[in-house]
Amino acid sequence: MAGKIIAVAQQKGGSGKTTVAAHLALALGEGLRVALLDVDPQGSLGQWFERREDRLGEGETGLSFRTASGWGAKREARSLARDHDLVVVDTPPKSDIEARHAIESADLVAVPVQPTAVDLWATGATLAMIERGGPPALLVVNRVPPRATASGAVIDAIRALDAPMAVQHLGNRVVFSSSMGQGSTATELPGGGKAADEIRALAAELRRHLGWPDGT
Repeated sequence: MAGKIIAVAQQKGGSGKTTVAAHLALALGEGLRVALLDVDPQGSLGQWFERREDRLGEGETGLSFRTASGWGAKREARSLARDHDLVVVDTPPKSDIEARHAIESADLVAVPVQPTAVDLWATGATLAMIERGGPPALLVVNRVPPRATASGAVIDAIRALDAPMAVQHLGNRVVFSSSMGQGSTATELPGGGKAADEIRALAAELRRHLGWPDGT
């Protein structure tokens, strides 16, 4: 049986898409065969993976890694799913055509949304693109500031969009970005703290959306 494919997509750049993709791959994939597919020409996920190889050693990362572009993204994602339990695809921003091929291969699309009006506006276009591709989407509120009172109205507006919103939000925590610089994730660092708890709770939600029992 083929593995599950999760695409991480957002038309607006700077949404934290790559950070969410790497963190979900590790949190969802504990004990599983996991592959990463970088479709974003910026290659940030590939740079993270290279730092991970430098730190842990080639072949010791616990992950497979590939790149693809255009129509080849769909083909590569499905090929990886034949040999892995989970494939996480980092899609490019601002590119409807490039992202859509990857999205068409997915079982679920995670859409990171920062609680700002600009991100809210961009997310409508992202959801329209996903709807054309077909798979269900899950909105992930990302980089929520410590005092979220000012962003509460935006979060309410995100909740009203035409896609379910994950109950678990991700805070604007330094360890998310600092762990990426080490080729790691918050769940792997001793000081992961609340960030690690948040990403694990989000992963548990995604398991349910994928039809996996908790702990799979």
